[in-house]
Amino acid sequence: MTYPFARLTAVLHFAVLTLVACTAHAADPVDVQLAGQPSKASHASSLMAPTQNIYARSHVSLDGRWSYIIDPYENGYYDYRHMPFDQSDSGKGGFYDDRKPKDKTEWVEYDFDHAPTMKVPGDWNSQAEKLQLYEGTVWLRQTFQADPKPGKHYALYFGAVNYEAHVYLNGKKLGMHKGGFTPFQFDVTDKLAKGRNVVVVKADNTRHQDEIPTVNTDWWNYGGITRDVLLAELPATWIADYKVQLAKGDARRIEGFIQMAGEAKAQQVTVSIPEAGIKTTVRTDANGRAALNFPVNKLTYWSPEQPKLYTVELSGGGDKVVDRIGFRTIETRGRDILLNGKSVFLRGISMHEENPLIPGRPRGAGDMRMLLQWAKEMNCNYVRLAHYPHSEEMIRLADEMGLMVWAEVPVYWTISWTNPDTYANANAQLTDLVTRDKNRASVVVWSVGNETPIGGPRNTFMSNLARTARSLDDTRLVAAALEIHRKGSDITVEDPLADYLDLASFNEYAGWYWASNAEMLNYRFDVRYNKPVVVTEFGAEALGGYHADADTRWSEEYQDTLYRNQFKMLSAIPGLRGMTPWVLVDFRSPRRQHPYYQDFWNRKGLVTDAGKKKLAFWTMKQFYDDVQRRYDTPATR
Repeated sequence: MTYPFARLTAVLHFAVLTLVACTAHAADPVDVQLAGQPSKASHASSLMAPTQNIYARSHVSLDGRWSYIIDPYENGYYDYRHMPFDQSDSGKGGFYDDRKPKDKTEWVEYDFDHAPTMKVPGDWNSQAEKLQLYEGTVWLRQTFQADPKPGKHYALYFGAVNYEAHVYLNGKKLGMHKGGFTPFQFDVTDKLAKGRNVVVVKADNTRHQDEIPTVNTDWWNYGGITRDVLLAELPATWIADYKVQLAKGDARRIEGFIQMAGEAKAQQVTVSIPEAGIKTTVRTDANGRAALNFPVNKLTYWSPEQPKLYTVELSGGGDKVVDRIGFRTIETRGRDILLNGKSVFLRGISMHEENPLIPGRPRGAGDMRMLLQWAKEMNCNYVRLAHYPHSEEMIRLADEMGLMVWAEVPVYWTISWTNPDTYANANAQLTDLVTRDKNRASVVVWSVGNETPIGGPRNTFMSNLARTARSLDDTRLVAAALEIHRKGSDITVEDPLADYLDLASFNEYAGWYWASNAEMLNYRFDVRYNKPVVVTEFGAEALGGYHADADTRWSEEYQDTLYRNQFKMLSAIPGLRGMTPWVLVDFRSPRRQHPYYQDFWNRKGLVTDAGKKKLAFWTMKQFYDDVQRRYDTPATR
């Protein structure tokens, strides 16, 4: 039971946390006290807000082979009294020192030079057999040469480290970051050495109840440095962040902002879109910020049919950034979804960020393009990137290939709803996601979570996340994958969180976790919202190549029949405007333990772990072909 006073206190507390989290994303380097990080004045964090479009800046890749040491007892972090070495008076003694014996008499119990290596970006689970099921600490080290120049700023950028990362440069701690799927960076301007430098990362993918995600998930907990590592060189004053997008509900106006950082924040900044004949100049204030608001006469709007991207140039303060940006509007009207003012059906599929052909996380654009191309072959115009932020490269490919995107944070199942630190963590991950991808035309939905159970603390937690998403970006839809409620043959979609969302979006597994293929046709949906209905999950497991009759579970025929019956059942829902069945490709999961049919794989994919398309893939494509024909014929809508 939630008492009124306690609930009010929680709301106020979360509101404060939201403000703090948003404020912490200022353009300049800040000393950020992250949730769960011990405070130590002598080790102020160099964590700074990630630079927008970091790949367009002058940078050196630190990817490649990194030496690693497995440390299940965290001997490289704690002394024998279990006190962190980096919080001692000397700050020395941990593996981050990369220490070498001075002579044959000195005692040192680790050695990166003779340690094995792994590829970065890449997870450790798929690169060493003994690490396949490992959860814990692994230390990773890379050496690089640098020649820092006076008057320049330098940032050490990580695309993602799962889950908790402690980062050290030349034996000094830069800071800590929590969250396995969002970027972070450190100001290393005064910490780089001329010549040889050493970066050491303590990566820990241990699951904890109070973290985001929590201990219970249905995907593989890939540990390590799973995305790019860059050393970026920035001018004395640089363009730290920007938003250049169509205004909410106005396809004839661009709104956004410019944020400068560095030594002289008050600057004249020019925004130019040469192909569209646009050039405008603004002046940033003393804090380095200026609003953008200017009309546009003629644009080719981004859409799946014509994924037009414009070259956008921003220059000021001696800095210049070039981006490729698409412009489109997305909104709802009653039970309809409008893309550029035209009704659209979201022909989607859910997908994990995992390449089944090469175990582990995708290691480059080729892996990601293959996954998105499979979706295109199914005639999808939309993908749900579940259940966490996928890489920036994936979103940019969706921009280029013409796929709308549902982007999600890993607030998944049952987490610590009443823990303020847990909320601060979730809010920060959502903020980082929106901050990173706000200029990507493909992103049409910000999702604040998946299958979370109704309850007072949860409702407060999730509604505050929805408010954060809307406050950061009011030009996209806000949603969550809700649960359903069954009574007899009635399926009800009713959740207090829906009042804060733009879509009536939910998961349902008729024919697999409840009812049979035949029985599901007896069910009827009662969606109690005048909002577009998007079914975010349904499906059945099928072992690729296993064939039987349509009543035999695990067979391709059972999965195919379930899809056919789902289409009949779901098409009866008034306001059905999209779906993302679960899932594009079979993926690894420790929860899936049947020794023959699963073997630690979730087999709900429409593509096998060998890249073969199952029967239901073609059934899904035929359904989407039919839907597309109906939407291309206005008289039938």
